[in-house]
Amino acid sequence: MSTKPVVIVGPTASGKSSVAMAVAQAETSASSQIHIVAVDAMQVYRDMNIGTAKPTTGDQALVPHHCIDLVDSHERFTVAEFKKSATIALESIAKVNGRALFVAGTGLYLTAVIDDLVLPGEFPETRVLLEQESNTATLFARLNDLDPDAAQKIERSNRRRIVRALEVCIGSGKPFSSFGPGTSAYPDNGVIQIGLRWSRERLAQRVADRVHTMMNEGLLAEVTALRNSKQGLSR
Repeated sequence: MSTKPVVIVGPTASGKSSVAMAVAQAETSASSQIHIVAVDAMQVYRDMNIGTAKPTTGDQALVPHHCIDLVDSHERFTVAEFKKSATIALESIAKVNGRALFVAGTGLYLTAVIDDLVLPGEFPETRVLLEQESNTATLFARLNDLDPDAAQKIERSNRRRIVRALEVCIGSGKPFSSFGPGTSAYPDNGVIQIGLRWSRERLAQRVADRVHTMMNEGLLAEVTALRNSKQGLSR
């Protein structure tokens, strides 16, 4: 069986998880079970449940889920690590003759897997030195000198992406932009993607309803616990 997943995409609160659960339960057969793979940069953290709209334990008991609760909130987790985890999940699903259904909340993570992005290595010592520069504008100017193509695609205020691009430029000795088109290209990958769309007004109401539900479920307490964690949070 092909390891290519079917993907459900859509904005926050569009109902991706609910649709995925309905499809998984309706389409699972005795010979082939559907497995849900969460493609979400926040649901990988074990102690972020309410605010990330993580599938409930009940849903996870009904349908196999993957790529959830991979690390603690203080641990660093990268797109490269997600790509590896998702690849392992796809292989394990194929081994049991299952079918993978991606619920995609993070575009970069999705692209990394289905378009097989070339991801440069990490250079932590270089990153530490770069982080010592407090002026983001100075870092951006340096990136613009080293790799103007990369700088053109990054917002001047996006410190995290600027530092990452500089880290790769300096650490690898190659321009960050030389590692491929990234998310600016859309190759024909043969993956079926299903998009959920609502009117702006209806989606805004769904977002508001979700926030109220989260607050009733204990979102404030969850955020307070994360903020007060002695180990800090991943960056």
